[in-house]
Amino acid sequence: MPKPLEGKTVVVTGSSKTSAVLSRIEQLGGEAFFLPLIETREIIEEHDFEKLKQAFAFDWLIFTSQNAVEAFFEKIKRHRVNPARFIGKIAAVGSKTAKLLENNGFHVSFVPSIFSADVFVKEFPKVADNSPECLFLRGGKAKDTIKKGLPFRVAEWTVYDTYTKPSNIEPLTELIKVKERPIIIFASPSAVEMFAENIAPVVGWQKPQFASIGHITTAKLEHYGASVTYQPSRYTMLAVIEEIRLREENNHDRT
Repeated sequence: MPKPLEGKTVVVTGSSKTSAVLSRIEQLGGEAFFLPLIETREIIEEHDFEKLKQAFAFDWLIFTSQNAVEAFFEKIKRHRVNPARFIGKIAAVGSKTAKLLENNGFHVSFVPSIFSADVFVKEFPKVADNSPECLFLRGGKAKDTIKKGLPFRVAEWTVYDTYTKPSNIEPLTELIKVKERPIIIFASPSAVEMFAENIAPVVGWQKPQFASIGHITTAKLEHYGASVTYQPSRYTMLAVIEEIRLREENNHDRT
């Protein structure tokens, strides 16, 4: 009996390599490629230690990505700050972000029902105090959804920035040229923009199939005229693989 992704090529373009995701693609019979179009780097500043001490005084720390968690804990390790000193609460957008925080010694008190900032700003005020002191640990390209969407003041600390990864432009372009209907997975609008600027002008938007994690990423793809074939209701990388599996199994059943 053929596997559901047999003959399929699936490309992961996000900045974080997840071996479980690539293994799952191969387990389902697909050919897996990890070709990130973006990468992140911690922003290191002279006054990081002072900012860390200030961060530990907030009522809530808000994280919307694993990248922010990783950058924050790099600072904690560098300055030898004990995470147990933080007595406030943690809010995280996404199960992977929450798990990474808890693996590093923090308890997560709130995760929104949908892993998206625009849902977070609707649900978070119901569990926060009337006027909590909140700090949003963000990336350089983060939108102002958190700061403007919440009904109380939110301080921000930009702990990492996002950069394009030009070394993967040519490999991904050539892969799309030679593979039949490859499935390209996007997990962020930044990766979509990188594709639109550097790869789509050569290969177009019609040959690949597109999978998207999150309605914001989907909107960015559709902005460029792309059609999104796969978008799971749960905004995780493994969920999008399962969405592809289900759709392909249904296609096999109909043929």
